[in-house]
Amino acid sequence: MQTGNPTGPIWFNVGEASGDLHGAELIKRLKEVAPEATFTGMGGPAMQAEGMDIRYSMKLISLVGITEILGGLTRIITLLGEIKRELIRVRPRAIILVDCPEFNFRIAKIAYKLGIPVYYYISPQIWAWRSGRANFLRKYVRKVICILPFEKDFYKKYNMDVDYVGHPLMDVLPLAELDEVPVDENRIGLLPGSRNKEVSTLLPEFAGAAKILQKAHPNLHYVIVRAPGMEKERLLSLWPNDIPVKIVEPDTRYKTFRSCKCIMAASGTVTLETALIGTPVLVAYKVSFISELIAKLLVNVDHISLPNLIAGHEIYPEYIQKDACANTLAQAASRWLDDPTEYDRVKQELIKLRTMVGEPGAPLRAAQIITDDLAELGK
Repeated sequence: MQTGNPTGPIWFNVGEASGDLHGAELIKRLKEVAPEATFTGMGGPAMQAEGMDIRYSMKLISLVGITEILGGLTRIITLLGEIKRELIRVRPRAIILVDCPEFNFRIAKIAYKLGIPVYYYISPQIWAWRSGRANFLRKYVRKVICILPFEKDFYKKYNMDVDYVGHPLMDVLPLAELDEVPVDENRIGLLPGSRNKEVSTLLPEFAGAAKILQKAHPNLHYVIVRAPGMEKERLLSLWPNDIPVKIVEPDTRYKTFRSCKCIMAASGTVTLETALIGTPVLVAYKVSFISELIAKLLVNVDHISLPNLIAGHEIYPEYIQKDACANTLAQAASRWLDDPTEYDRVKQELIKLRTMVGEPGAPLRAAQIITDDLAELGK
């Protein structure tokens, strides 16, 4: 039987900016339902702001693509050893994993062997590829908490009764306030990602698209939303000097998203943020050649962006690998800039999407599920 130390802290393991955001919201709600709880582990600035003791920065595992993970394997193995020793020393009450399966599955296995209960919040997207990993979760995780409406049916195929709580973004986004923000018809947003590899791959393509667009649309101006931990100087080093660009800080990103006519973005949670806010996005995704080959063998879904997956059809155009290039992105942006009918169609689709992700209150529902289960364990 799994029983952590009832007086120990709750350990979080988070590996990227979106997980830090959702982890912070969950901590906030856990403090409401369990005021005595303390929090430690791996996370980022948002979780730290909620009082979590950050023992390991999430930057340590901020990797993308299979080959990139393999390249950092020695460092990751060393880190796993350190975390195992820390878990033995700290003996947490429970471990909450947030997304990031390539690393967090290993944490789940370590915790299971140590007898520490594990909860998976923001369940990993195993429905997209390597779906058999559901069997791993069934063995090593006490409860899987889902935030996407189609995930419950996916897990049923593996005889798993998971908890669906709705999407936490509905609590984070001030949608009524954002709906009042006017759209600048000449403003194009750029979201090149939160990892060094994707920024260095995608931002030059976004810049190339801007150069092409400049000829037919000289009044356009550009804004890059800096991801937490990404240096402004690095972004500027990948952008041409002859096209003006503004760098916006992460804490004002939602109003910036809403103010843009459209956005070019790396695939990720940000595509759902922009969709719920109501701004059309061109989604770009590039990984290494080996990662691409492996993905072609293992990926089970027709779309890569969350808005398209939730809707079950394409709302946001997706440009993958060689298609994520300056020419293609410029052509796609031109269609929205020149054709109000097509642009308005996407805007209407985004209004419908907002009704498909559940009611506000997901982090509180998740916190209650976890604390109720821990109470049962303690009986």
